[in-house]
Amino acid sequence: MKLFGRRTSAPIRKSKRDIPADLWTKCESCAQLLYNKALEENLRVCPKCEFHFPLTARDRVSQTLDAGTFEEWDADLVPLDPLGFAVPKPYAEKVLEEQQRLKMNDACVTGTGQLGGRQVALGVTDSHFMMGSMGSVLGERMTRAIERATESRLPVVIISGSGGGARMQEGMFSLMQMAKTSAALMRHDEAGGLFVSVLTHPTMAGVLASFATLGDLIIAEPRALIGFTGPRVIEQTIRQKLPEGFQRSEFLLDHGMIDLIVHRRDLKDALTRLLGVLARSGG
Repeated sequence: MKLFGRRTSAPIRKSKRDIPADLWTKCESCAQLLYNKALEENLRVCPKCEFHFPLTARDRVSQTLDAGTFEEWDADLVPLDPLGFAVPKPYAEKVLEEQQRLKMNDACVTGTGQLGGRQVALGVTDSHFMMGSMGSVLGERMTRAIERATESRLPVVIISGSGGGARMQEGMFSLMQMAKTSAALMRHDEAGGLFVSVLTHPTMAGVLASFATLGDLIIAEPRALIGFTGPRVIEQTIRQKLPEGFQRSEFLLDHGMIDLIVHRRDLKDALTRLLGVLARSGG
């Protein structure tokens, strides 16, 4: 049974708009109304409360790697529909809608490039595509990227922004990606490779329970929601009020679950310095 295929047709190009459809964004943290152009210039960080909005995978790549050095891997892999899932709408139809809306084939981008002059393998998940949920393509791309890094003795950097967990439309095929990516990282570690995991808002469920928390060093952006199940679900289950800031980056740092919190504007410089100190593989 095939779990993913390859796209053979030309990519869909974004149509040009004469007038922007949206000029303002409301901050989900402080409710401040933000002018989109100014928000983009500030790396999509709220200038009032410093809330870090989710970024697209392409924006993450451009902000993280040295300009002009990125070489994408496995961009032609596309999800299929092994279960014929059709509730609330056909899975194949939902995937096509997301591909056309976001101009990407699935919820992650992988490849290689230079970070501060050091060659790295990079993986980025994107919460805009079906909440960054982990399906067969995301798991396969991440696994292949890690395996290439192991073979080439490159450090691995994965930036996670996945709020959707395992993709329910792929059932057990999705869940097995947790084990597959984790096993690839175990082999990378046994070969002496370095893995730096960066957690962004939101990083949840199956992604958190697999590769996102297996880093030799785990970094988070400020105030990112990081956890397996959302706080409201937990409160409803245990019928207790959770501590203030529960599952936010600062709470996890205080409780030893992550190693550093780094502002988005400082992330590339921080990764460059840390890789220089910690990298045990060639670069």
